[in-house]
Amino acid sequence: MSSDTTASSTPRQWRKAPFIANPWLRWGLLIGFAVYAVWAISTLPFDWARISEGMERAGRIFGGAFPPNFDRGGLLLKGFLESLQIAILATLLGLALSVPIAFMAARNIAPLPVYLLGRVLIIVARSFHPVIVAILFVKAVGFGPVAGILTLTIYSIGFVAKMLAERIEEIDWGQVEALRSTGTGNFTVLQFAVLPQIMPRQIGLSIYQLDSNLRASAVVGIVGAGGIGSTLMNAFGRYDYDFALAITLVIIAVILVSEAISGRIRKNIW
Repeated sequence: MSSDTTASSTPRQWRKAPFIANPWLRWGLLIGFAVYAVWAISTLPFDWARISEGMERAGRIFGGAFPPNFDRGGLLLKGFLESLQIAILATLLGLALSVPIAFMAARNIAPLPVYLLGRVLIIVARSFHPVIVAILFVKAVGFGPVAGILTLTIYSIGFVAKMLAERIEEIDWGQVEALRSTGTGNFTVLQFAVLPQIMPRQIGLSIYQLDSNLRASAVVGIVGAGGIGSTLMNAFGRYDYDFALAITLVIIAVILVSEAISGRIRKNIW
């Protein structure tokens, strides 16, 4: 009896269950990943001599970048304003297209053929990185902000439509049934039973996407889609590394301010 009492009085320590319960499978996956990493590193064509030369070039670039040169502030401001215009227009177009696509891609709202079409549109919009899409549009419509607007519009659809469709599928269906029981039409049901439930998420997604498009506009501009990214690439092409550093610092500052503002707005909404 004393041994039973001692055993029962011993405190038991809680341990988190492993992600993979089977130890053979767990250790087998770890060893497999390690072997793959070694194999990948050993087979990839690393040119260590070129990497060494690249480190020297990087040193010269950073050496020539300091101190940053803000003398061409007008050119810098023009590129930033163009990026801002691209981001705002792309966000507005993307949101306008995302809402109907989101309703199409919500299984509890749309019939199966429409649902499949909506999901296909979202998958296509999410399949490619914005830089790849920007290259395609630059080839199609030429260099400039039009390519950037089209690129970021597709980028916005891929994110906003997906997140909004998932929110539509999570709505309280009781409000929809209450309106339908009175003989209300489908459009009115969407207007008064669905939209009020998804509006807070829609506002939050809109603010986030504007912030994301502002960041992405600097990236797609590198391949010729307008904005501050094009100004940055031109600076590198002229070996104006000090001006390139000034542009980079402005991009970082703008993104920090944009992130702070959008985060504060989202916090107040939620």
